[in-house]
Amino acid sequence: MTCVTLLIASDEVLSSRHSYTLQMSSIPKRIGVFGGTFDPPHIGHLVAANTVRSNLQLDEVVVVVANEPWQKTDSRDISPASDRLAMVRAAVAGHVGLRASALEIDRGGPTYSIDTLTELRRKDSEAELFLIVGADAAGGLSTWHRASELPNLATLVVVSREGDGQEEHFSHWNVERVSIPRLEISSSDLRDRIGRGLPVDWIVPQPVIEVLTERRLYGLGAP
Repeated sequence: MTCVTLLIASDEVLSSRHSYTLQMSSIPKRIGVFGGTFDPPHIGHLVAANTVRSNLQLDEVVVVVANEPWQKTDSRDISPASDRLAMVRAAVAGHVGLRASALEIDRGGPTYSIDTLTELRRKDSEAELFLIVGADAAGGLSTWHRASELPNLATLVVVSREGDGQEEHFSHWNVERVSIPRLEISSSDLRDRIGRGLPVDWIVPQPVIEVLTERRLYGLGAP
């Protein structure tokens, strides 16, 4: 009799665990989509991605490397997408919940957020998507390709630096605002510093420095 009782109890435990597993698997994933040129990626990008993930309790932040950033290609030369992807992969390595993505590179052609969000939605129709943009980029959302369709696909996450104003209103969007420490870092300044042989330690993650050194990016090592 005792043996039978123990078997029943064991079955009940297994059933309870199975039910809990099913409930957990049915909870939609919360995925941040952090796109950019990342030419090069720097600690400001990592601070933004990690802070958003923590504050909004996201399952992961997908760092999507642009193939052809259509709003920048006419203004300056862009480093090859393969180099930028290698640097982003190096930057996020070891950061829990951050993942580099070649989705836009694999798709080819000009990079449009509408296509990226649509593809992510197709891969996981139940996921909650959060489009992460800086405050400056958010101000130009109306100029983005098929901008009116974007609010149907994701929640907008506007990342601003501490002390910046937040007067901007975004009609039709569900909006989250995340503040990060004020870091006066820009990729353009970093490219200039690297090209002039100036150190970028602590501003650019060391694994990224190793990639750009190996590939001699931004004029590094030029005679």
